[in-house]
Amino acid sequence: MSREQLVVQRARKSFQTGNTRRLEYRIHQLKGLLRFITERQKDIADSVKRDLGKSEHATDLFETVGLEGEIKLAIEKLAEWAAPRPVEKNLLTLLDEVYIQPEPLGVVLIIGAWNYPWAITLQPLVGAIAAGNAAVIKPSEVSSHSAKVMEELLPQYLDKDLYPVVTGGVSETQELLKQRFDHIFYTGNSTVGKLVMGAAARHLTPVTLELGGKNPCYIDKNCDLTIACRRITWGKFVNCGQTCIAPDYILCEPSIQDRVVEEIKKSIKEFYTDNPKTFEDYGRIINQRHFKRVMALMEGSTVAVGGESDESQCYIAPTVLKDVKETSKVMKEEIFGPLLPIITVSNVDEAIQFINEREKPLVVYVFTHDNKLIKRVRDETSSGGLLANDCLIHFTVSALPFGGVGNSGMGCYHGKHSFEQLSHLRSCLITQLKLEGVNSMRYPPHTAKKLSWARFFLLKQVNVCRLRRMALLAIFTGLAAFLVQRFLRRG
Repeated sequence: MSREQLVVQRARKSFQTGNTRRLEYRIHQLKGLLRFITERQKDIADSVKRDLGKSEHATDLFETVGLEGEIKLAIEKLAEWAAPRPVEKNLLTLLDEVYIQPEPLGVVLIIGAWNYPWAITLQPLVGAIAAGNAAVIKPSEVSSHSAKVMEELLPQYLDKDLYPVVTGGVSETQELLKQRFDHIFYTGNSTVGKLVMGAAARHLTPVTLELGGKNPCYIDKNCDLTIACRRITWGKFVNCGQTCIAPDYILCEPSIQDRVVEEIKKSIKEFYTDNPKTFEDYGRIINQRHFKRVMALMEGSTVAVGGESDESQCYIAPTVLKDVKETSKVMKEEIFGPLLPIITVSNVDEAIQFINEREKPLVVYVFTHDNKLIKRVRDETSSGGLLANDCLIHFTVSALPFGGVGNSGMGCYHGKHSFEQLSHLRSCLITQLKLEGVNSMRYPPHTAKKLSWARFFLLKQVNVCRLRRMALLAIFTGLAAFLVQRFLRRG
């Protein structure tokens, strides 16, 4: 029996004790996870520095602050999320209890990604714990230092049987995927996503796939280009471009291309100085394999800004490519690095057509003062999310479901959406062994009269809250009438 099989069996056995069904137990585990994030901040920052070259403050901003917010929200809202949810009834079930009861799925597999090794791996874990599941955590082997710290330290804060960390490479992941899980949550690329989905299908296991894609960014010529380009520069070059929701390429009219290049160039200098290589808040490509992949994407394109590199440090400067063709190498795959191609289009119609001719992206960005144009892009394209006049920040809003569509993924998470994604919303109806006469309409023999009554009782929806309000109003009206009559008699 493999190590991975033993880990999954132990997690399932621990889940079957029923401890995670108690909300107090879930909250206890969530508080343990919160203590881990706060007490081990330096260990986390050091690991990310070694993996991706991020500064301590950048790690705090992009990895742990959001995690803290998600955990605190789950602790605060858990009782509300997990409570039975009454639903509208029909006349036939008017006297019954009819509600939705969220319940745990069982054992969840979480396969994390290397680009944000803590946030992307542990945010789904928050949802898994809140929903009452056990979870096997598989951090990416590519961010090896983060994976090692997670493996060594997380079990000191969480139930190590319910929430084990499994490290290793492709073979370990493949062995995990042979096991039966109740849900698999994978973040990564679409190629591996298909393999995960194929493995899950053998056990009829549902999946959440958080994938990537080439996120378009349309810039209207009449917008404030200075502000637009500052925000695009920030969104693109955060984490050295290794962000699944980074703008992948710009679409704009030829008349503003040179101005866009100049504004981005100014913003790069403002954010990262004249020499980003020596600036602590500009990171590195994760490894040499990815370095070579990103460098190869520049072939055949005109470098307008940047282009410098150092393979020994996995350094690629913030780079803008102009006059890029749709057939260029950089347009063939998700970039996932600090290259920003500009493709010129004659107008928004051509931009929308360009977007729609390709796979659905994780997010569409549009920069404009024109609300009608924003609505057009919203209504005439499809993507996991839409963001106007900024980049990335929709990820910080827990109330918004974060996820893709089509080739950019399926399922969503964040806040309550994580809880819902990793719960089974169980339909419940509790009735009594009484009033059997009412049921005669559904029992044989079936007649036209019975059918007429059945249609009335089954098709008439009843809003229970409204019914209660009407009943209370009737009671108060009756009471008021009674008091008025008594008062008049005394008078």
